[in-house]
Amino acid sequence: MFPQLLQRYRAPRRATFTILPVLLTLGLCGCQTAGAPDVTGALGDKAEPADARRDVELYRERFRANPKDADAALQYGQALRASGQRSQAVAVLEQATIAHSGNKALVAGYGRALADNGNFQKAFDVLTRAHTPDDPDWRILSVQGTVLDQLGRHDEARQYYASALKIVPDEPSVLSNLGLSYALSKDLPKAEETLRRAYGSAGADARVRQNLALVVGLQGRFAEAESIARADRPAEEAAANVAYLKQLLQGKGNSRSGADSVAASAKRLD
Repeated sequence: MFPQLLQRYRAPRRATFTILPVLLTLGLCGCQTAGAPDVTGALGDKAEPADARRDVELYRERFRANPKDADAALQYGQALRASGQRSQAVAVLEQATIAHSGNKALVAGYGRALADNGNFQKAFDVLTRAHTPDDPDWRILSVQGTVLDQLGRHDEARQYYASALKIVPDEPSVLSNLGLSYALSKDLPKAEETLRRAYGSAGADARVRQNLALVVGLQGRFAEAESIARADRPAEEAAANVAYLKQLLQGKGNSRSGADSVAASAKRLD
């Protein structure tokens, strides 16, 4: 979603504001089935590269020791996703869902991996099998909304966010995704209003704040955006983020490659 926003709203070259790469997360936030590991990406700090590599090695061994173990496949697929090995995650989880078609945690993980890999329509179709209308999972509803946003179906996406919010009113991850949905359709005032509501909700993490900074910056209020993004950040981290965004928005950030670089480093709220 960040790449789309940056392409639609080009910041003036003189403007500098800091935004930690965030993706709706998509929207997509903390989709976790009760009693199962987080299978679609959760709010929280992104794993460090060394941690991600370690997890891949650990869960690869467990998976190879027993490829028919659904939990081992889920953990391995999740580790692959976290390390950026998206195609491999899809392959592992696809095979696991074939063997365990009734395992909703695996189905949700597979749908999320497909979304990570850009297979949005298939991801949406798979995610519909990860829960049922009589027992909806608000996290998966939010993920589905994010996928629809990626497909450009913003009005439909907001219906899914609304359904999720009926279950968990004022959930910041869902509100953040809803705010970015408005931003994608160029309703920046509504996006800001929704993201401020998310930011004021209990449990909002740093990425919600950064989404708000993004939308404020897209409206040309760069000093305010930088102030929001800097809040509670260590000085060294804030300086690094400012330097990165200056380069992104003044140079490559105004090109397709700059948008792609954001995509590579962003993570949806899912």
